[in-house]
Amino acid sequence: MGTSRQKKQRAQDDDRPGVWVAYGKLVKLWRNKSGLTQQELAEAVGYSCDQLASIEQGRRPAKSAFTDAAEVVLKAGGTLAVLQDDVDLAKLPAFFQDFALIETEAVSRYDFDPLLIPGLLQTEAYARALFSRHCPSLSEEIIEQHLEARLSRQKLLTRTPIVETCFIIGEAALTSTVGGPDVMRTQLQHLLKQGLLRNVEIQIMPSNSGFHPGLGGPMVVLETLEHRRVGYIESQDVGVVITDSANVSAFDLRYGKLRTQALNADESARLIERVAGEA
Repeated sequence: MGTSRQKKQRAQDDDRPGVWVAYGKLVKLWRNKSGLTQQELAEAVGYSCDQLASIEQGRRPAKSAFTDAAEVVLKAGGTLAVLQDDVDLAKLPAFFQDFALIETEAVSRYDFDPLLIPGLLQTEAYARALFSRHCPSLSEEIIEQHLEARLSRQKLLTRTPIVETCFIIGEAALTSTVGGPDVMRTQLQHLLKQGLLRNVEIQIMPSNSGFHPGLGGPMVVLETLEHRRVGYIESQDVGVVITDSANVSAFDLRYGKLRTQALNADESARLIERVAGEA
């Protein structure tokens, strides 16, 4: 029995993201330099001793609140804070992490999703409903990690420098009651609010629009600070970053046509309002 538990623990340790392990080692180093026990540091930052031990062992990611408190208590000089973005990045599903890293350097981002509200526009309740129904099922801990990471990514819409964004959303995403009527009503109201941001344009592709270039599936086209254009496609927990210039050019062409066939921003807002009133 003991050997079985040891093997299971080793397997779990092998899955630890490297940045979590490195962060945990830094916490332990600074704690030892400060002459604090795990219990003393845990009490100082408002964590349990077990939670702190998990962070030091790289089995649990640190939240921003923990990092802020630990920086003060340990006088860590910013060495923990500088890793926080990377710690958060590792909370994302592995297939998405490469694109998420590129996304942090975006100056423009254009998104088409025919079936779901895009992640950058999701409410916490809507995102939680999606993660909770994932197949195969996710543990509560993984759900919380993915949720934190998704909500953190939404800073992209309000950060400086401004990122110009456009979201074309299939009408089916508005009428699919993910999480139930109350969750969807709040989600639709959130769409209307986000659409008021000066760098966010939301367009709806009507269900009766017939053939359009987005029938092949969702896609994202992004331009980086270095004016490099990148595409991204995702389906069934498989994500692919597209860097070949000819393929990205084709994405640009398709997206341009999608924008002409979708409802404009004002028409889209009126449709979202109508669906929200019926939800």
